[in-house]
Amino acid sequence: MASCPDYVCLLPALTLAHYLDLHPSVPALRHVHSGTLHTSRVNLGDVTWDPAQPPGTLKKPFDTPQSLLKLHTALDGDVIIGGVLTVRSSENNADTPEEKTYTSSTRPLISLLAFLFAIENINQDPDILPNITLGFHLYDSWLEPRKAVQSVLKILSGPEKTIPNYSCTEHGKLAGVIGDQFSATTIPIAQILGLYRYTQVSYGSTDDSLSDRRLYPHVFRTVQNDYVHYLAITKLVKHFGWNWVGILFSDNDTGEKEAEIVKRYLTSREICVAFEKRMTQLESRCSEVCLPGSRKKPGSSIHSCCYDCVPCSEGEISNQTDSEICMKCRDDEWPNEKKDRCIAKLEEFLSYPDVLSQVFITASTLLCIVTLFIMGIFISYLNTPIVKANNRNLSFVLLVSILLSFLCVFLFLGQPLDITCILRVMTFGVIFSIAVSSLLAKTIIVYIAFKATKPGSNWRKWIGSKLSNSIVSLCSSVQVIICLIWLSTSHPFKEIDTQSYQDKIVIQCNEGSVIGFYSVLGYMGFLAAVSFLLAFMVRTLPDSFNEAKYITFSMLVFCSAWIAMIPAYLSTKGKYMVAVEVFAILVSSAGLLSCIFFPKCLIILFKPKLNTQSSLLDKKTIYE
Repeated sequence: MASCPDYVCLLPALTLAHYLDLHPSVPALRHVHSGTLHTSRVNLGDVTWDPAQPPGTLKKPFDTPQSLLKLHTALDGDVIIGGVLTVRSSENNADTPEEKTYTSSTRPLISLLAFLFAIENINQDPDILPNITLGFHLYDSWLEPRKAVQSVLKILSGPEKTIPNYSCTEHGKLAGVIGDQFSATTIPIAQILGLYRYTQVSYGSTDDSLSDRRLYPHVFRTVQNDYVHYLAITKLVKHFGWNWVGILFSDNDTGEKEAEIVKRYLTSREICVAFEKRMTQLESRCSEVCLPGSRKKPGSSIHSCCYDCVPCSEGEISNQTDSEICMKCRDDEWPNEKKDRCIAKLEEFLSYPDVLSQVFITASTLLCIVTLFIMGIFISYLNTPIVKANNRNLSFVLLVSILLSFLCVFLFLGQPLDITCILRVMTFGVIFSIAVSSLLAKTIIVYIAFKATKPGSNWRKWIGSKLSNSIVSLCSSVQVIICLIWLSTSHPFKEIDTQSYQDKIVIQCNEGSVIGFYSVLGYMGFLAAVSFLLAFMVRTLPDSFNEAKYITFSMLVFCSAWIAMIPAYLSTKGKYMVAVEVFAILVSSAGLLSCIFFPKCLIILFKPKLNTQSSLLDKKTIYE
């Protein structure tokens, strides 16, 4: 047994009595006497109310969530009143009502009982609506806009099929709709009923937009809108003499809208608003939360607790909320995109899988094959006049030098090591010096051979392989000495550059001595310039197969490649600096190979008649 005041228990008791008379399937109500409800349990549809339980407790006898959606109570009549009430509401955010769990309490149940009681009381009183019986269609909205809209459409069309603009029921004429208690479901109901100009009465919705008669001319409420609360807050603030306040609002669109309205009310009473902030983690803040990746910075506010949030500087992170300072990453790390943790920098060098490396490997391999092919041709035609002309030994020395220069490209690829950095210097410096010295020797031999043709000339004693070998050995030895001095004073070494780029580590060769590096290049340039000048001077001498003009052009290509390399080399970093060196090596070596040997191979392979002693003596025939 449970007792309660008459004004609390009488209404549900009387309503249940009338309701049970209309619905015999519901278990009988035992006794209603003197405002006291005598019952062990009352079933209303699919909801069980046990007065012996604490207030606000409901038990649900249904087996599946789907049965929650089947609440539809209807009574036929001459005039129909629609009802969309919130009896139960969802506890989670599942996509469909069938997937949700639901809660309920006695408060919304009383609204349901009041609706039923009012209908029955009117029908029992002949003085209120004589000869007219009120009926109803009653649905639970579940406090879900989608379910509320579905309920309204069923009221308009009938419970079986939802067909807008059609009524598939034999019930009487719909007079209006009662509901709902909350704005979230009342507004979508009003938007549908407004199309058909049905009257709607809400018993709990307070959203201010429902007062707009242009949007909702047929919506009425039994409660006041939210403006009453805004006015009360404003008067309260004014009463205490506060003229500078802050507004904290809930973290949603409704809260933001309410904050703007409150601000307008406060401003109209000459009350200044210092700030408007969303409420986060139950905190009252005058500043935003500084997320990881940012830090606090004292702001312009007069309050010391207020601050601005600024991103961490380059190379720094913060991994906590509201950090006072940012931490600098180690040299081998850099911040991620959010600047909330340090990650390892990428290592950059001209690796073998790199696209540039693949291009250089392919070019070097092909040029080596071409060089070997030319060398094979010269060996096959070793004793022919075109091969013997201008010292064939120098030709083979030059071919081997060019081949080695193509192969030394591989020393520049892959991750640099101390030994590879040293070998780079020795190889390309010495090999190119030998190649250019060979061309210089060829040019000098041409000049001496012309002078020796004159009767009684002393130049004859200089003709022979000893002179050419001496020239190559002497000129190359100077470059070797320069390289040895460089290596002994400040040799190249592997360097890890962590400062040039924020997000990567450049692994490269440091020249050690810049003077040593440019001394090697300078000496190569000196040999090339001397060879170019001598070849240009003797290019018109009437010698058998005079190579001077080809040497002139080859030196022009060689010098152009290395002169262009210097500014490009100085303006690049990392792997691109190495790529510039490799490109200069390939282009200059290919220039020597094509300018010196392609014309001879053309005669050997495609003009064999010119590869005779008589043809070589006829200069005009050779150059036709």
